[in-house]
Amino acid sequence: MQLTLLKCKLHRATVTNSELEYEGSCAIAQDLLDAAGILPYEQIEIYNVTNGERFTTYAIEAERDSGIISVNGAAAHKADPGDIIIICAYARMDETEVKTFKPSLVYLDENNEIKSLGDRIAVQVA
Repeated sequence: MQLTLLKCKLHRATVTNSELEYEGSCAIAQDLLDAAGILPYEQIEIYNVTNGERFTTYAIEAERDSGIISVNGAAAHKADPGDIIIICAYARMDETEVKTFKPSLVYLDENNEIKSLGDRIAVQVA
């Protein structure tokens, strides 16, 4: 059986640009792609914490260490500069892989600089 699990995420990224006329995608600073393990042209899900929008696009490279998170093309209607978003990528794996798999979790500050890294989300308590 194949299961789909969270591969990685950039948590609480701040949108820096929203480019309606740019070819569709989400440009992400190369250092952030590397930290999360997101590849150029990989499918990503974006969850906009600010306005509740959820959409699918793909990642492209932005300048390393620039802090750029640019939502482009038609998706630009779903995010504005200053919005807080979560960028996730998922992977399919078999039950054997699932037993030892750990996601790459990258937590960002308001300037899209890495605050911390993790591989586990704490259990939610009442």
